[in-house]
Amino acid sequence: MRLPILTLTAIATLFVAADASAQTYDPRFPVCMHVFTSGGFGGGGDYFDCSFTSLPQCRVSASGRSASCDLNPYYAFNEPPPAPRKRHKKVY
Repeated sequence: MRLPILTLTAIATLFVAADASAQTYDPRFPVCMHVFTSGGFGGGGDYFDCSFTSLPQCRVSASGRSASCDLNPYYAFNEPPPAPRKRHKKVY
């Protein structure tokens, strides 16, 4: 009886301890700020804030914080603009 209870407890502990969320980059902005947080209650962790249009803009926001600015690896820097849509004339 003790073995099944210990097994279930170990499995439940693994599921609770493996709580993690995926970090996503916003592909609409070319610059991300990498913010480093300290480990307090509940642990530390860092995150990315991808809401900046230029490195100087990001650096102003990162000033005085434990953060750095990086280029967004998922931003399409060299992608050509989309082709203009063709308009069809209506025939009456």
